[in-house]
Amino acid sequence: MKLIDHNNQPCRDWRPGVSTRMRISALTGASALSIFEQWCEPGLGAPTHWHPVEEVLTVLSGEAEIWIDGERFRASAGHSALITAKRRHGFRNSGDGELHMLAVLASPIFEAQFDDSPEVTRRWALGDGL
Repeated sequence: MKLIDHNNQPCRDWRPGVSTRMRISALTGASALSIFEQWCEPGLGAPTHWHPVEEVLTVLSGEAEIWIDGERFRASAGHSALITAKRRHGFRNSGDGELHMLAVLASPIFEAQFDDSPEVTRRWALGDGL
């Protein structure tokens, strides 16, 4: 068993107003999933994208607008969205305070294709040094 102290894991800015802490990934020894937290300022979040694997988004605090293939949902603390593989989705902070999200991906490496970029984004693969 490996015990991981999340208090010592760094937060990184993925984009302005969105900070991320990767809790579990290939870098911590995971072979089948990744778990990360995001803190988003009002109006900000994750633009439309998709993953080759299933994802669960959970609102820990704040309010979110989550969209999946164009269908929009309002979510608050205690709500989760189950997103099957290859479905286009995203979210944004729809409240006045900070949005705190937890995401679980069925892959130890974060891999996503964003609508606003022709390149696949990969993070937390072995050798990244993050």
